Amino acid sequence: MARQAFRTKKYTALFITAFASFITPFLGSSINVALPEIGDHFGMGAVTLSWVTTIYLLSAAVFLIPFGKLADIYGRRKVFIYGVFVVSVSSLLAVFSPNVVVFMILRVLQGFGSAMIFGTAIAIITSVFPKKERGKAMGINVAAVYIGLTMGPFAGGILTNQFGWESIFWAIAPVGFVVTFLSIVGLKQEWAEAKDESFDWQGSLVYGLALSIFMYGLSLIHEWFGLLLIIAGIIGMFVFAKIEIRKPFPVFNMDLFLKNRLFAFSSITALINYSATFGIMFLMSLFLQYVKGMNPQVAGQVLAIQPVMMALVSPFAGKLSDKIDPGIVATIGLIILTVGLATFTTLGPSTSLVFIGSVLAFYGLGYALFSSPNTNSIMSSVEKKYYGIASGTVGTMRLIGQLISMGVVMLIFSLIIGQVEISENNQQEFIDSARISFIIFAALGMLGTILSAMRIQSQNFRIFKRNA
Repeated sequence: MARQAFRTKKYTALFITAFASFITPFLGSSINVALPEIGDHFGMGAVTLSWVTTIYLLSAAVFLIPFGKLADIYGRRKVFIYGVFVVSVSSLLAVFSPNVVVFMILRVLQGFGSAMIFGTAIAIITSVFPKKERGKAMGINVAAVYIGLTMGPFAGGILTNQFGWESIFWAIAPVGFVVTFLSIVGLKQEWAEAKDESFDWQGSLVYGLALSIFMYGLSLIHEWFGLLLIIAGIIGMFVFAKIEIRKPFPVFNMDLFLKNRLFAFSSITALINYSATFGIMFLMSLFLQYVKGMNPQVAGQVLAIQPVMMALVSPFAGKLSDKIDPGIVATIGLIILTVGLATFTTLGPSTSLVFIGSVLAFYGLGYALFSSPNTNSIMSSVEKKYYGIASGTVGTMRLIGQLISMGVVMLIFSLIIGQVEISENNQQEFIDSARISFIIFAALGMLGTILSAMRIQSQNFRIFKRNA
């Protein structure tokens, strides 16, 4: 009876966290398809338009590690529920944005709430599933993320084409409120293994400021002031690391990077992977609509090919990482990813849809083989009391990587297109920008593959894992 109750608790937690994990990628990927219409509505140029995506990611990245630590201290269930509620309310309010400033503020709030979800969902799964079942559970959670990515372009394209970009937020808000209710009713247990520790406000503030300054600098890198901001942001990160080493209860335990080789290599590999991949959906959404002349609905259907492949393969990849060293599975995924990125450097006006769809599917296969095994590797390398921090690190590596990816795109846009709207008059400049971005992303993919292979070596190349 007790065993059955435990199984019920495990799968209830998995269902709820997977449901929440669906919302945030759906929000991001559906907005990508609606970007041209949002840009027209608010009169945004190319660089400003990229901030619709970037400011959400920046907000989530700034708050993710602090919320991971707060969840370890005050309870992962509590922070998780608050996060889903904040995303729901801010999405509802975004519908009524009177101008671009209010819209951007609400995007910040969406990132704030998403940070609470990112910093707790994986930690909750890790808390309730034993080590030998963890990879499969994370594979299901990652599949939910990719279903959100799949439904985003497809549903977002239909909604935007039929009812306008505001309809995306109308759709997200009620789903979020349902998940909030299910979380309150279904998640009975609280997890707070670090409840005797204090919260590091100083480190959190320095981290947030340093990351914000760095990212703003990336958007202005073509100016001398932007370079100064980037340097200031990097210095701020070093100051943050120095503060954390001295703190008895740091917001981020630097020993996880300095003394845990598997954690460090897996986290850095994740950072590089997301730096190489996130800008793809942004660029491809604009390419399909501005170059291939598709409406948002059709573009969304094409873009859905990639996350469909991810959703199909992720549970298998997660389960495989319970039996085989996850570093090996992740490295194979990175090799496939890098080949896909390199192939996209040939994009042009005459590129066929069959070619684009095939590369998206191939790329999605590699992404799925990397993501859940790498997350399993990170979460299985730390003690229970660090699950929130580790979960926050997984999300932070993803978000900072995504920020860097968007930073690359923003930099190339600012240098080649400038602060003007994308149109037929600068179509060639857009194509050149996309190609240069893909060259940089492919180079990052190669670097990530090398680091992932080094991680395998650090574990003495054990192919089959011992059961824990």
